[in-house]
Amino acid sequence: MVPLVSVELGAFESLLVKLNGLLDSEYGRLKVVRREIRYLESELISLHAELQRYTDLEDPDVQVKLWISLVRELSYDTEDVFDEFLHNLGKGRGHRGSLKEFLSKIALILEKLGVRSTIAHQINDLKVRTQEVKELKDRYKVDNIRCNASGHTVRDPRLCALYVEEAHLVGIEGPRDDLAKWMMEEENSSPKHRKVLCIVGFGGLGKTTLANAVYRKVEGYFHCRAFVSVSQKPDIKRIIKNVINQVCPYIKDIEIWDEIAAIETLRDLLKYKRYLIIIDDIWSASAWNAIKYAFPENNNSSRIIVTTRIVDVAKSCCLSRGDRMYEMEVLSDLYSRRLFFDRIFGSENCCPDVLKEVSIGILKKCGGLPLAIISMSSLLATRPAVKEEWEKVKRSIGSELENSRSLEGMNRILSLSYNDLPPSLKTCLLYLSVFPEDYVIERERLVRRWIAEGFISQEHDQSQEEIAERYFYELINKNIVQPIDIGYDGKAHACRVPYVMLEIITLKSAEDNFMTVVGGGQRNMANRHGFIRRLSIQHIDQELASALAKEDLSHVRSLTITSSCSMKHLPSLAEFKALRVLDFEGCQGLEGYVMNNMDKLFKLKYLGLRDTGISKLPPGILMLVDLETIDLRGTSVHELTSGIVQLRKLQHLFVAARTEIPKGIGDMRNLRVMSCFSVTSSTADALEELKNLTSLDKLSVFFESEGSNECKQHEEMLLSSLGKLGTCRLSLWTHKWRGSLEFLDSWTPLPSSLENFRMSGGCYFMNIPKWISTLPRNLAYLEISLTESREEDLHTLGKLPALLYLKLSFIADPIERITVQGTSGFLSLKEFVIYSVAGAYVNFMEGAMPSLEKLNVRLHVSLAKNYGFNLGIQHLPYLKEAVVSLYKVDVTPSEINAAAAAIRNEARDHSNRPTIDISGESYEKHNEEIGSYVAEIKEVGETSGSSSFSG
Repeated sequence: MVPLVSVELGAFESLLVKLNGLLDSEYGRLKVVRREIRYLESELISLHAELQRYTDLEDPDVQVKLWISLVRELSYDTEDVFDEFLHNLGKGRGHRGSLKEFLSKIALILEKLGVRSTIAHQINDLKVRTQEVKELKDRYKVDNIRCNASGHTVRDPRLCALYVEEAHLVGIEGPRDDLAKWMMEEENSSPKHRKVLCIVGFGGLGKTTLANAVYRKVEGYFHCRAFVSVSQKPDIKRIIKNVINQVCPYIKDIEIWDEIAAIETLRDLLKYKRYLIIIDDIWSASAWNAIKYAFPENNNSSRIIVTTRIVDVAKSCCLSRGDRMYEMEVLSDLYSRRLFFDRIFGSENCCPDVLKEVSIGILKKCGGLPLAIISMSSLLATRPAVKEEWEKVKRSIGSELENSRSLEGMNRILSLSYNDLPPSLKTCLLYLSVFPEDYVIERERLVRRWIAEGFISQEHDQSQEEIAERYFYELINKNIVQPIDIGYDGKAHACRVPYVMLEIITLKSAEDNFMTVVGGGQRNMANRHGFIRRLSIQHIDQELASALAKEDLSHVRSLTITSSCSMKHLPSLAEFKALRVLDFEGCQGLEGYVMNNMDKLFKLKYLGLRDTGISKLPPGILMLVDLETIDLRGTSVHELTSGIVQLRKLQHLFVAARTEIPKGIGDMRNLRVMSCFSVTSSTADALEELKNLTSLDKLSVFFESEGSNECKQHEEMLLSSLGKLGTCRLSLWTHKWRGSLEFLDSWTPLPSSLENFRMSGGCYFMNIPKWISTLPRNLAYLEISLTESREEDLHTLGKLPALLYLKLSFIADPIERITVQGTSGFLSLKEFVIYSVAGAYVNFMEGAMPSLEKLNVRLHVSLAKNYGFNLGIQHLPYLKEAVVSLYKVDVTPSEINAAAAAIRNEARDHSNRPTIDISGESYEKHNEEIGSYVAEIKEVGETSGSSSFSG
């Protein structure tokens, strides 16, 4: 479905929905505006249709771009006008009586507010602008320009990768030799199957270069060879004929064949030959499926090398046993320096000392991307070897990308990834330009902001949040953004945009007036058509503040402050009446910023105040009836005004640790996420109301005391309410060092669909509660603390069929090893963390935890030495990573070294070659464990509601 707001169509979809709804409502009977609205709607529908015709142009003429910009700006301005009009009309709601009385009251309101003449005047202005835009289309002869643009051709910038000299290759020798060896491996049995190698990675990583290097190394072992490039819009017939020309150049009349004839001919040519084919830059699984049948499985050990930017496409190419998918990585710092300095000076030793520091800064921005390093070195090779000149290039890489011929190829290659995206993903990607360089963008924060901006359309079988998360992972899958903090379920909790891609999307975002960035090296306010629509302030000083003061900020839809800049320079909130998103996350010193005009932001949906340290809610927040998200984590706001329950559209309510649950919470039926409220500080009535929150699926609560009759009443009320909830991710925290949650031993009824259960902060069970074995079958995440370790507890937990993540913590020191038997279960477990202050010793037997990928254990060295330090990780066939910390009390240095050596030997002998991280800790550090629990409680307000629910 088309998003309500997008970079290509502006606010047209949202606007037309509102106009249609206005005409169908009682307000549509107001003669003062009805005729004008109908006329305007008709004209806008026509312009909308015209605009849609041009959205598929990759490189439109400058006049076409200007016309598109004017149409988009018109859609935004028109929606702003009607948003304010509808807001003023909304002040008359609540009247009960006849329609005539209702319309009379509305007319009176319009008169008192002076809206009647204002809206009529504004609509008239919009009608005039609409006509001007339509006339400009004819004056610019846009249709003729569009036709001419379709014939525009450019040189493929990847051609240089095919002819790079071996001596100039840096950092690919190892992968080249490894892949070449794999290509030449013969199967032990006959027949010798055809195999596919797919090289996947971000644009500019050198996929084509690596594929060609492998090709050169092994080509002599094949009867015939070919190299073809597929591109984003593949012509299958042309591709097949290209291969035929390379494997048999003497065939005539090939141009008159159709696609089927070409495929059949190629299959006949390759039927008895051992062939080697490179299929470069494939963009879709459908393109691969159309091509692959031309290459027969002839049992002659033929090989196909495919390159792609998209992980799902790579997987579709490697479906047969024996196929291989190779994921490219960025160059290391060593290889990056070598490539950079060799191309400019011949070697790093020849680089003047005065240029080395600025060179390292430029290399950091290249992020290990070979294409970026080569392009930047080519640019700098033409500039004077003067520090000031190179510093200028470093500061202005964005403008160099736009204007320098040396960087044209990189710009074009990276732009291919953007051009391949559907409109919805283009919008979501350009929005990332709101964040500065190297910024870690949390997934849930981003998803909620996309929704608040109107970028995500509702679908009948998926929620907006599910669709937005799908878009987030699609950007990762297409290797456009980098995943950060991949969890037990394989999902990334955050992402980062590579610097060169950030520069590309920042340029495109500015060109389309989608995002205006102030500070952070970006100043794109001057070259803009129309009002500022979205504003990211990454730094502000007096000069930038003066420039902003000259702007009309009443049309800004999102305001983001991503650094603790001087609040005295920020414009007043009164100027931002069209805001949908207001995000101050991470801004210290916000207390000094006056937020008295919050009530004027009647369209606000997202309010981010996380980690700002403010101590009270902004005045006027209760007037924001459209709010969907309030984030107060990391603040000193521990008390919510009772009126907060009037915000009935609120879906995500994040508060500082130990905040009281407000009375009337049961009326907030749209709430989906609540954290991190105090059970013991809240009233029993408020806890009882939780049962009414049927949409709630994430809840994080605090226990600060126990034992009193009132506390027991609260605990019983909480359990009763939780038992009436459906899907739920529950986190429990205690404020003190040790706290037994005995009241949970009799938890009944359980939530019907408990997916995550986390207890932390020192709370524990004496033994595994009986209800653990009756947990819902979809429980995926479990973090639990016990007084002591018992193997029977492992057997109980091992029977949870969907468990992916398990963290076991023990209060008492272990007295014997913990053995995980092959019959213990844990068939789906991906990540296992076992923790005790003094460490533990766990041993895996054959068949134990057959799906485990990550292991994290604190090893009790003194106990483990009695068993030869053997963890048994050779029995974990899918293990990828193990983190082992050594508890070193009562052991000698030689025993510590022996433990580390034994673990490394196990890893070396493992068929998967898992990475091993071994660290030893001092006795003094363990004496500080109690303090760490207190620190963990302090952090709970920052982590709960996000990572606390997903591990």
